[in-house]
Amino acid sequence: MRSTLPLHGLSAEAVTEELMRTKSNDVDWRSGRTNLYVQFGGDDVLDVAKRAAHLYFSENAHGVAAFPSVARLQQDVLDWMLGLVGAGPFADGCFAASGSESILVSLKAARDWARQRRPDIGVPKIVVPQSAHPAFDKAAGILDLEVVRTPLHADYRADVAAMEARICSRTIMVVGSAPQFGHGVVDPIEEIAALGVHHNLWVHVDACIGALIAPFARKAGATVPAFDFGVEGVRSISADLHKYGFAAKGASVALFRHRCWRPSYAFEFDDWPIGSYGSVGLAGTRSAAPIAAAWAVMRYLGEEGYTRIAAEILEISRRLRTGLEAVDGVTLVGAPDLPVIAWRAPGLPIQRVAEAMTAKGWFVRPMARPQAIHMGMITLHQGPVVEAYTADVAEVIAALHQTERAEGGQE
Repeated sequence: MRSTLPLHGLSAEAVTEELMRTKSNDVDWRSGRTNLYVQFGGDDVLDVAKRAAHLYFSENAHGVAAFPSVARLQQDVLDWMLGLVGAGPFADGCFAASGSESILVSLKAARDWARQRRPDIGVPKIVVPQSAHPAFDKAAGILDLEVVRTPLHADYRADVAAMEARICSRTIMVVGSAPQFGHGVVDPIEEIAALGVHHNLWVHVDACIGALIAPFARKAGATVPAFDFGVEGVRSISADLHKYGFAAKGASVALFRHRCWRPSYAFEFDDWPIGSYGSVGLAGTRSAAPIAAAWAVMRYLGEEGYTRIAAEILEISRRLRTGLEAVDGVTLVGAPDLPVIAWRAPGLPIQRVAEAMTAKGWFVRPMARPQAIHMGMITLHQGPVVEAYTADVAEVIAALHQTERAEGGQE
């Protein structure tokens, strides 16, 4: 039955109490029971983000004439992000509310670029690895593009030869991820970019996960393949600030090698009784709170803070992988370049594994290819529960194998 607006309101205290009851069945992410959907950089970082968001709770980022401080914060974050991904002096970008929006804006720029060169192209195609985020298909549906998905190598990275084999006269873009979400590996961006240069195609890198951890993971000693504007041919990068940037949701950026493509993501209109209207990105009215939170966290942490957190996350990820590898009947999925973990239980139905882990209080998401438990992006709140998690995995796997043996004996 459809809910209706109550006739009488409640006190502020009663509203808060009702909200607390409403969310009582939500996963307790603070206890480390899920690493999906929430990325945590520490209580101090969370507090900085909340204070900044509260300070700019009512400000409209569309109204920078009224709120010039928002324009300054936004430009600072864009400049800092461009610096982190090796952009040159003519690079530019825009804010977005999500990785999906950053990807859509980037695809629009590529589509407009292609149409200017080839007005008769028809329905343009983009070639992406099978592991690329579904946001590419979502954006393509809006922009009237066709997505061609290609197979992966055994190590789950993009098969560049397979991508090249699907390039045709209507292809305008090739895509790689850094890393892709399913298996945590960085696609061979240098090879994909070389493909783009050779065929004169737009090259986009989805670094929504990696842009704000890869540079600092390298400083902490990790080896992360090249993926940014330092790679010749890369024209655009999508990067989420609310993932490993630890900003408030939703904050993302679409970054471009050259500002000449700005007309594709900046809208201007002057045939209106009120006068001119303009916006950068898709939204008109936008909350300034996520922008302020992103600025505040980046200003608070700086390179040293992000490097410290990256080192801690890498160590937590190492402990998790070591603990899982020690469990009889468990194998890890691939060799991720960044802290994204998935594990398999060969011989067991993955749905039964997921149900058993859920019964123990963990939020669990099975993945399809390969059939595995996808732990997602590891952050600081997993640190205290590594041993508890791996112990529960061991208990679940042992119990399910015993059940399988018993059921097999009854047949």
